[in-house]
This record gives sequence, C-alpha cells and structure tokens, in this order.
Amino acid sequence: ARVERVWEVLTDVAHAGQTLSGVEHVELITEGPYRVGTRWREPRRMFLKEATEQMQVTVAEAPTRSVIEADSSGVHYVTEFTLTPSSADATRLAMSFTAVQGQANLLHKALWRLFGRLGAKASEEVMAKDLQDIAARAERP
Repeated sequence: ARVERVWEVLTDVAHAGQTLSGVEHVELITEGPYRVGTRWREPRRMFLKEATEQMQVTVAEAPTRSVIEADSSGVHYVTEFTLTPSSADATRLAMSFTAVQGQANLLHKALWRLFGRLGAKASEEVMAKDLQDIAARAERP
C-alpha cells in the first residue's frame, strides 16, 4: 500500500486491537491525533500469560518513522518503525525492537541470561505477526 496508508494503519492506536491479532484491546490514555506523547495501555498474551504494557510515542515523523517506548519490570523497551516507499503503491515497513535491562540484582541478571534467547525468539515471532497484520489491514480497500 502507499506509505500514507501504511502510516494511517500503523498510527491508528484506537483500533490496534482490531488490526493486531496479538492485542486484545487498547486503552487510550491520551486524546487527540498520534503524536509524540501519545500513550496507551496494550494487553498482549505472551508465554501463555497476559501482560499489559503502557506504551508512549517518543518520535512521530509522519509518514516515515515512529518510535514507541515502554518500561516494565526494570526493562526499557524501544520499538522503531521505518516506512520507505518502494514504488507509488508499495511501502517497505521495517521494525526494530530492543530491550535493555536497568539496574538488576544477581538473580535478575541470571534469569535474563537464561531466558533472554527464548524471549528474543518469542519477540521475533510477535514482530513478524504484527507486520503481517499491519500489511493485511493496509492492503484492504
């Protein structure tokens, strides 16, 4: 789809629960258009458990780039979306994700090392599914 259409789908936080199969629903915290400072809560199911994270837009450069950040259990998460038109009617949507553990005791560090690879694999699968879901909605008339 055109870059403007992909941006429209990507930034339609209010309907993310209808777009992303891994998101049950979204609770908007801020009102108004998608912009730096937009915040919402997003419950997702991972590892057979539901977790709700509060997300915040920290970069919104329409229609080519957005960064969303969250903090949970001492870990800082950053998700970046980059949209690049590849033709008049097509867009390359790239997504990167990082998780940085803050101050942690020895037990937390050991658990992070032990389960880090498993978490990375699960995150990779969630990201791939999110990208598929965004593409599917953007391609719909």
